[in-house]
Amino acid sequence: MTPQDASRETETLCRMAPVIPVLVVEDPAQARPLAEALVRGGLPVLEVTLRTPAALEVIAEMAQVEGGVVGAGTLLTKEDVEGAVRAGARFGVSPGAAPGLLAACEQADLPLLPGAATASEMMVLLERGYSVQKFFPAEVNGGVKALKALGAPIPQVRFCPTGGVSPANAGDYLALENVLCVGGSWLAPADRLAAGDWDGIAELARGAAELG
Repeated sequence: MTPQDASRETETLCRMAPVIPVLVVEDPAQARPLAEALVRGGLPVLEVTLRTPAALEVIAEMAQVEGGVVGAGTLLTKEDVEGAVRAGARFGVSPGAAPGLLAACEQADLPLLPGAATASEMMVLLERGYSVQKFFPAEVNGGVKALKALGAPIPQVRFCPTGGVSPANAGDYLALENVLCVGGSWLAPADRLAAGDWDGIAELARGAAELG
């Protein structure tokens, strides 16, 4: 998969809903009902971060949920990419953009949303063909004002800002011309996960889906 094809795929995914839930799941038993709740609430694109030992099993479970598109987040290495593909991930997300990781995703035909935080990083990715990028960590790096300023000299790039994005500021990000969607970690609170409050999570998803 070429970087250009990857960006076309990720742009399609980013346009499916205004928010991509960024999920950290410890218990694979929660995976399917969580995905079903989020999809039911109007958020079909799901990012499962590779931050827990159960992450790949969680991806495999979520990949079976009708109407959902599950991807692997926190991709750092070629091995991460290989594991994500085996688990059934349909896209990948990375906090940065190491050349080896980019090559691994391209070779595996895994659409990647690569991370960038500076103009130079964005330009390097754009030069390679990645016109859709993750702005991370968004709030630490200037948030809405920074993305608006970067949009003037680099209008070719569209972003999914993640990191510090919340219901309070998501609308400000989504109002920018160079933002396709945002990544949010507020959609699966630990207390609701522990309680199995899938209806409550679906309601949170509905609220997020209406932000667009």
